[in-house]
Amino acid sequence: MTSTHPILMNGSWIDDPDHESTFSPKNPATGEEIGDVYPVSGSGTLKRLAEYAAKAAEILNHIDPESIAMFLDKHADLIDARRDAIADMAHAETGLARSPRLVETEMDRTIDQLRQTGACVRSRDWMSARIDTRHNLRSMYEPLGGGVLTIGPNNFPLAYNAGAGGDFAAAIASRNPVIAKAHPLHPGTSRLLAQCAHDAAVEAGLPSASFQFFYHCSNEDGLDLIRDANVSALGFTGSQGAGLAMKRAADETGTPVYLELSSINPVFVLPGAMRARGDAIAEQVAESMLGGSGQQCTCPGLIVVRSGDDAERFVESLCRHLSSAEPQVMLSHDGRDGLHDAIAHNIERGATCVLGGKIVDDPGAKHEHTILRVDAARFLSDADELQTEMFGVAAMIVVCDDVEQFGRIAETLDGQLTGTVHHEGEDAGALGRLKRVLRPRVGRLIHNAVPTGVHVSPATVHGGPFPATGHPGFTAVGVPTSIHRFCALRCYDRVEQGSLPVELRDANPTGSMHRCIDGVWTTGDVGA
Repeated sequence: MTSTHPILMNGSWIDDPDHESTFSPKNPATGEEIGDVYPVSGSGTLKRLAEYAAKAAEILNHIDPESIAMFLDKHADLIDARRDAIADMAHAETGLARSPRLVETEMDRTIDQLRQTGACVRSRDWMSARIDTRHNLRSMYEPLGGGVLTIGPNNFPLAYNAGAGGDFAAAIASRNPVIAKAHPLHPGTSRLLAQCAHDAAVEAGLPSASFQFFYHCSNEDGLDLIRDANVSALGFTGSQGAGLAMKRAADETGTPVYLELSSINPVFVLPGAMRARGDAIAEQVAESMLGGSGQQCTCPGLIVVRSGDDAERFVESLCRHLSSAEPQVMLSHDGRDGLHDAIAHNIERGATCVLGGKIVDDPGAKHEHTILRVDAARFLSDADELQTEMFGVAAMIVVCDDVEQFGRIAETLDGQLTGTVHHEGEDAGALGRLKRVLRPRVGRLIHNAVPTGVHVSPATVHGGPFPATGHPGFTAVGVPTSIHRFCALRCYDRVEQGSLPVELRDANPTGSMHRCIDGVWTTGDVGA
């Protein structure tokens, strides 16, 4: 029998006792199997992971925040120390450029967000403690009380990884044990990151099941895990179809679920901006589209312009920049085929292809860089179908007769992660009208820039209305707000000092923690 890589259960790396089958990842650049074999866990394994997580939650609920912060810092240190091996594996499994994308850019972001989260844990600001002395009411955010299941995407094997990314960091920052599921396209990368997390947990003295890890499972077994009473929340980034199936399962048990699903990230180029710097905008958009083979959740997929000579020059410039770049290896051959199908769908609905549109004859998962074009009237007549996401280096240009159609197009859009407007001073009137329509439809509104490149900052919002995400009130990036997805807001009504969490007692537990006392944010003690 072929040996498989072990899973991490209750603090030990063990052979999966209940795996149903195995799988082997392929190198998308060659189409050949990498050689490692991983188990597909069965329902019995998943149930035990959830049971162990629930027991760990009882201890984590009362653990010193410094232990959690130490864990996050050590996890970051270990990733930093092992970055070459992790980047080598990620490059082989995803085809993403080793340098600078993996070994520097994404690795540094992953390390930085872990350390930012550790600093937030030390400050305890994520708890948002509030004290009303008149009524002797006190409240704060606390752990959920069970395991959090994290499922990362295919396109960011490090920064969104289930065992190292933002969902993972946010969940454990609020003292929830994490059950991490690898993505089947990069299980080896996830294994190396999980080893860092496990080693860090041991050194920080966390309970044995604070972090557990498995590779894959059947769809139905995964949905049953979400329904398990010992799973308190889910964080997922991936396809809309899979995310909605998970949401339906979570809703059956009232389990909070936080989803990032799809976005075409519209870019509106107003006439003044087009006239002043159309070539420069075309170059910026092309560079944004080319990042990560276009497989980024904030990649611009819809570009709206007004008809005229300036717009024609813009289209020519954009196509020239894209055609000068060689097609890149995509994350998988299935992803390449999915891109091709989405392009074909939009062409069937009335768009015309002005660049690319074909699968590249190559052993690697490659597709031609593609630009589609459609006039505004046609788009408006079939907007639901013509905003189908093309996940790759592909975008649709919508050509408007006048700026009034910009707003009408914005009105038809589904919820988006981002919306971008390029404008100049002369565009002020059109900008104001467009912004009023666009603002409630996007999580992050951008002026005169590109949507790719999400800064890890407390002010960042990486979220948006459905179907960009499952809930418009939260962000997947930036602490402390990202942590609040995996918390319960709990109140203490006339509870005596000795029975209160230390963060809600009269004395400030650190001397520097920010608490809202009688409507005033302060680091002082109650009554000071």
